[in-house]
Amino acid sequence: MTGRITGTTGTPLRVGLIGYGLAGSVFHAPLIGATDGLALDTVVTSNPERQEQARADFPDVRVAATAEELFDRADELDLIVIASPNRTHVPLATAALKAGLPVVVDKPIAGTAAEARELAALAEERGLLLSVFQNRRWDNDFRTLRKLLAEGALGDVWRFESRFERWRPQPKGGWRESGDPAEIGGLLYDLGSHVVDQALVLFGPAASVYTESDIRRPGAETDDDTFIAITHTNGVRSHLYVSATTAQLGPRFRVLGSQAGYVKYGLDPQEAALKDGQRPGPGWGEEPESLWGRIGSGESPLTGGGRPEPTLPGDYPAYYAAVAAALRDGAANPVTALEAAAALDVLEAARRSARDGVTVTL
Repeated sequence: MTGRITGTTGTPLRVGLIGYGLAGSVFHAPLIGATDGLALDTVVTSNPERQEQARADFPDVRVAATAEELFDRADELDLIVIASPNRTHVPLATAALKAGLPVVVDKPIAGTAAEARELAALAEERGLLLSVFQNRRWDNDFRTLRKLLAEGALGDVWRFESRFERWRPQPKGGWRESGDPAEIGGLLYDLGSHVVDQALVLFGPAASVYTESDIRRPGAETDDDTFIAITHTNGVRSHLYVSATTAQLGPRFRVLGSQAGYVKYGLDPQEAALKDGQRPGPGWGEEPESLWGRIGSGESPLTGGGRPEPTLPGDYPAYYAAVAAALRDGAANPVTALEAAAALDVLEAARRSARDGVTVTL
């Protein structure tokens, strides 16, 4: 269910945002602020510097030190967004739903598929929206690939290669690189949440999973170089790479079909733009023609094979526009908790495969 909100059409829905680190300050707050029908009401962070940053970024925002302060004012809010560390996602989402509030949770929604399904059941029981922020469904290259597949431009797809690679030879530290399982850190659950979700959206359920996962860098505590192979029930094979140790970056996508292939280098520009303080507006998400991917057959795109394929603009603002429509009008939830649970099934299988050196059947 969507937890449809009725009331004055012109009144913005009031949003409480928990967490003002990278996810909260760079992604969620700016996108909420740019969405018609949403208003950032309160930011929750106990960090004094982040509290000041929130006030500087949004002069009218209220600031709270704890989530409990937010839930005590549940009747003054219409939506809770959880952008805090992964280990807090389940308890905070549970508390928000029990307080009667619709919820958006940053990925991964939970550490296990079972926990994700429990949250989905609670939201259904309460008649409330529970959505997962899988922003990279609105990446420029992903939108372009979906268009090509819908047009049948590649024929029958046989293999999907997706890379989310970085060159960070020194660990940065923090909870994302913690070896404590309770933190739900490591690239498998961080970048892996994106590439697995994209593969399942494009090619449907997974039948089996094989994974190689390593800790390469001195001082690293959790996986920093991981390969995931998914065999989908329709026979497509997805080869997914997430790494912080890639000295030469490969193509973001290489998609091979019975008639043609599509190769795309470079990352969607939206994250870099948000980090740079830019906000959605005219020209948002567009990239220059020099970065367009190529589609063709029989020759490498790097030696002129194929033709340039115009890249559709990236559109992260579409996610929160869809959330607002779901709450206001009963429109579809843009990313359900059950979809996130299916991705977590794959991530759990991947972890088991890497540990035991086996292919895991789902």
